[in-house]
Amino acid sequence: MSQSQASPSRFILKLSCPDRPGIVHAVTGFLLEQGGNILTSAQHGDADHRRFFMRIEFEAAGELAAMRAAFAALAGQLQMDWQLVDARAKTRVLLLVSKLGHCLNDLLFRVQTNHLPIEIPAIVSNHRDFYQLAASHNIPFHHFPLLQSTPEQKAAQERKIIEVIEENRIELVVLARYMQILSPELCRYLSGRAINIHHSFLPSFKGAKPYHQAYERGVKLIGATAHYVTSDLDEGPIIEQEVARIDHSLPPEQLVAIGRDVECVTLARAIQWHAEHRVLMNGNRTVVFR
Repeated sequence: MSQSQASPSRFILKLSCPDRPGIVHAVTGFLLEQGGNILTSAQHGDADHRRFFMRIEFEAAGELAAMRAAFAALAGQLQMDWQLVDARAKTRVLLLVSKLGHCLNDLLFRVQTNHLPIEIPAIVSNHRDFYQLAASHNIPFHHFPLLQSTPEQKAAQERKIIEVIEENRIELVVLARYMQILSPELCRYLSGRAINIHHSFLPSFKGAKPYHQAYERGVKLIGATAHYVTSDLDEGPIIEQEVARIDHSLPPEQLVAIGRDVECVTLARAIQWHAEHRVLMNGNRTVVFR
C-alpha cells in the first residue's frame, strides 16, 4: 500500500491558555496546514479567570513527533499548556487497592470486555486479598504491606510503588479504594496523574466512614466522587460525581452496599475521560469535555 493510500493517523490536541481573540482560528489554521481533518472539537471560555480551553480530535497523515515540533511555536506564542497525543494509544494505568475489591473487579471487567480504553500493567496492594483476581486477568500483583505505619516504613513502601510506576511506564495511578493516605512527596510526584474514588458526594462527609456520617445526618442522597489526588485529603479537583436516592428506612450497611455500585460507575467514567484526554485542569477545578 502506498503512503497516499495508507489510513491517516488519529490525534487528540488539548490545550488551555489565556483567553484572547483568534485562538480557534490559529489552531484550526495550523491543522489545515498540516492536512488535518477535524473529527470533533469542543471549547470553553472561563470568563472569571479569562482562560480558554479546547480539545480537538483530528486525522492527519503526519508523524506525531513532527506535528508536536511544528505546533510548539504556536503554543509558545499563545502561552499554552498543551498536549498532543496519538488517539489510539491506550493509557497505562497502575491500580492501587486495599481490602475492598469492588472497584478493582469492575475496572478489570471493563478492560477485559474492551469497554475501558486503558492498559493495566500492574496492581499494587498493601494486602494479599486480590492476588488471585489479578492472576485470573494475567496482571502482575505486587504486595507491599505496611505492618507498622511509621514514616520510615511508609517512605520505603512508597519507593517500591514509584519503582513499579517507572518500570512499567505508568501514565495514570488509580486509587481503587486504596485505604492509605499518600505522602505529600508522592502526591507531588503524581500531580495530575492520580485519581481517587471517595465514597461520598464531596465536599460533604470527608474522611472515614462517610456512609455512616450520611446516615447520622439523615440525608436523602448518597454519592461518590472521583477526583485528582493532592496532599489535601479529599480536596483534589473533581472529575466526576454520581448519586443514588435513599430513605430513612435504610441502615448504614445498606447505604454502603448501594454506594459501592455508585463508586464503580463514577470511577470508571473519570478514568475513561482522563484516558480519552477529555479532562483539563483549571486551578482547583476541572474542565471535562464529555
